This record gives sequence, structure tokens and C-alpha cells, in this order.
Amino acid sequence: MDLLWLGFLFFIPILLLLRRGRNPSKRVPPGSLGIPIIGQSLGLLRAMRANTAEKWVQERISKYGPISKLSLFGKPTVLIYGQAANKFIFSSGGNAIANQQTQSIKMILGDRTLLELCGEDHSRVRGALVSFLKPESLKRYVGKMDEEIRNHLQMHWQGKQQLKVLPLMKTLTFNIICSLLFGLERGKQRDQFLDSFQEMIEGMWSVPINVPFTRYNRSLRASARIQTMLKETVQKKRTELEQNAASARQDLISCLLGMVDEDGKQVMTEKEIIDNIKLVMVAGHDTSSVLITFIIRLLANEPAIYATVLQEQEEIAKGKPSGEALTWEDLSKMKYTWRVAMETLRMFPPIFGGFRKAATDIEYDGYLIPKGWQIFWVTAMTHMDSSIFSEPLKFEPSRFENQASVPPYCFIPFGGGTRICPGYEFSRLETLVTIHYLVTRFSWKLCSDNFFNRDPMPVPSQGLLIQIWPRRLS
Repeated sequence: MDLLWLGFLFFIPILLLLRRGRNPSKRVPPGSLGIPIIGQSLGLLRAMRANTAEKWVQERISKYGPISKLSLFGKPTVLIYGQAANKFIFSSGGNAIANQQTQSIKMILGDRTLLELCGEDHSRVRGALVSFLKPESLKRYVGKMDEEIRNHLQMHWQGKQQLKVLPLMKTLTFNIICSLLFGLERGKQRDQFLDSFQEMIEGMWSVPINVPFTRYNRSLRASARIQTMLKETVQKKRTELEQNAASARQDLISCLLGMVDEDGKQVMTEKEIIDNIKLVMVAGHDTSSVLITFIIRLLANEPAIYATVLQEQEEIAKGKPSGEALTWEDLSKMKYTWRVAMETLRMFPPIFGGFRKAATDIEYDGYLIPKGWQIFWVTAMTHMDSSIFSEPLKFEPSRFENQASVPPYCFIPFGGGTRICPGYEFSRLETLVTIHYLVTRFSWKLCSDNFFNRDPMPVPSQGLLIQIWPRRLS
């Protein structure tokens, strides 16, 4: 027994030396994985809801440096940030970094979304979505979006003295999605869809413990209901297309169903269509509604910028007959308004961070990111870096007069490279049309400039309560 014990003790240092000899320069980043499954997830979520997520990240950087290990949402994770990290994420090939979201997002949205696919599958599905969302296609839908926005303002803003902006913007963007992307008109079905959708997105950033009464459990059940409704919608539209009772250009679902390859095979499977429709719903609903809400807030706080936006929009309105819808050409004239939107995205980016997976062992900044580990990259820390944007706390739309002057991989609200958001133009269209009608029809002031938190997107704690009154073209 003593000989066995001595032999065991003798071999341990030899094994350690051999192990060290295989990777002399590679070691995992500093940090702690914390409690199994939970790790640092609750700490990050608490910081986001208290609007101190940037401070939470900065404290980790001060303690461990620009790269550290932790555990988020049930997986060992490496946190990286900064311009170099952004470049690393967007320029690394699929052989090194694979798309992979947290378990909660994957289970709620599905495993065949653009957020999960890589290589040829990603290119195929992205190409199908872009065919509908590219500018050449969206030109056909400006009038329909214009109609949805004017109807919304007539129903929810006209005649009001006070209102909460964020809930109304969420209603507006959801209605636009239903109309343009699904061809789902107002009524009971759309209302049911909205109720389930709001419940689904609440648990997307949550610890994936599926027990009753948790956010994650409620979101999973809501996702299943939406899955059923979307499947019925897809089957109905497929039948309409087969019977020549509908056009493949009338909405996104019809467009995807009508796409076939050179062999006559449908480009996307039904599951891919449904999973990516859920993704488009989330991206188009939350990001746009948050962006428009914060533009309204910032215009109320910046009278000079508001006056310039108003002047630009009034000039466009005066050049059109009363009641005529905006056109694509009108939107191309809204250059200053879009710079205001870009500066809003810089100061209040809807997306705080993103996830990837190491497809192989990766060496980054002198450390090893083991194969299979999750990579959490903080997207927006560069937005408030004074070495990149002078006076970063100042709202200054002129920063974006020349996009080329912004250093690469420093301003990434819509992603970058082959991963740039395919809905970028859709969001631009939605934002510009909405702001046009808001500033030309209403004036407003904040009732109180409330604290806001992230859940996971920035949201005013009281929905941004404003006082409004009608205005006429001067």
C-alpha cells in the first residue's frame, strides 16, 4: 500500500510537467466560474436591471484585466471587450468562432436561427432574409408602413395630453411587424400574438432552469404558443401560394415560402422559417421601439437638435400634398434625423453584449479560450471611450456626418462584417417614418426624466411619461 502511494505521488509531478509541456504559452484567463449553472449570471442580470452593467464589466476589468473567465447562463465563458475584441469577433472565420447563443435564447427562439447557424447554412438563410429586407425590396413597403404609423398616432396619440412612450412604441413596432412581415391584420389573432410575444421575450436572458413560475418557464410556454400560431400561419400562406391566391411579395413569410433553388427545392425549411420569424420579431420589435423612445427623450432634452430635426422634416412635409404618404426619396432627405438616431444608438445601444462559441482552442491576447467555451463580448464599451469619441457624454449628431471618420470596430449597433444585422434598413425606415410624423404633428416635454434599466435592453423605469400637444406645420 505504501509503495502504491509513493508511486502515485511520484507520477503526479511528471504528469503535470507533461501537461505543461504541451501548451507552455497557453492558460485560461483569470477569474472564477462561481457556483455551478448559476455562476455570475445573477450578478450580471442585477447590474443590467440597475443600469450598472458597464460598471460591473469595468470592475471585472480592473480586477482581472481585459479578458477573464466566468460562468454565464450555465456555461463556462470568457469575457472580452474593446475594439480588438470587436475585430476578433467580426473578422474570425467560422472555423474558429461559431454562432451560439445562451441556452435560454436558443430554447426560446429555436436552434435554426441566424444566431445559431454557421457556414453554408448561415449564408443560405441570411440570403433568403436579405432578399426581402434589402433596400430594393423595402421600397415597395414604405406606403404600407406609413399607413400603419399614421393609424397608430390617430388611435393612441391624437387627443391625448399625457402618455407613456415605450409601451406605445412597442405596440407600434409589433403592429408594423405583423402587417409587413406576416400579413397579419388588426384583430383578435394579432392581440393574442402580442400577449404571447411579450411573455416570450421576458425570459430570453435568464438562468435556464425550467421549473414552474420562473421567467424561463413562462417564456418557454409562450414560445410554444407562438410556434403553434406561426405554424398555422405558414401553412395557410403556403396553401394560398399553391392556389395562386396570394403573391410571394406580399410579406416576409410568403416571400420565404416562395423561394426555391435551381433544383426547385424550397430554400428554407418550415422550421427555419418559423425560428427566424421569431428572431425577426424580437429584433424588429425591441430594438426599434427602444431606439425611437430614446430619440423622443433626447429631443425633449436637446432643444437645438429638436429644432434642426423639425426643420428638416417640415421641409419634406411642405413639399408634399396634404395626406400623401412618404416615399423612399423622402427618406433619403432625412440625413440629419438619421444622424440623431445614430448618436442615440451610440449613447444608448439596445444591445449590451453578444455570445459566440469557441469552435476550437483559440489563443487570444495571450490566453487560451478552450474549445466549446462561450465567448461573451461587450459590444458597446467602445461607444463611450473618450479616446474614440471626444466628450462621449455629450449628445452630438455631427459625429456621424462622415461615417468613415469613426474608427473600424468601434461603433457596432448593427453588428459588422458578414454578421451585420439584415434588418438594418428596415429599422432605419421604421425610425425615420415614425419620427417624421411625431415631430410634424406633436410637441412634447418630459413629465420626469426617469431612471432607466436594462432588461436586457434599456427601458425607462416608468415607460417615459410625456406631456403632448398638437402642432401644425409652420
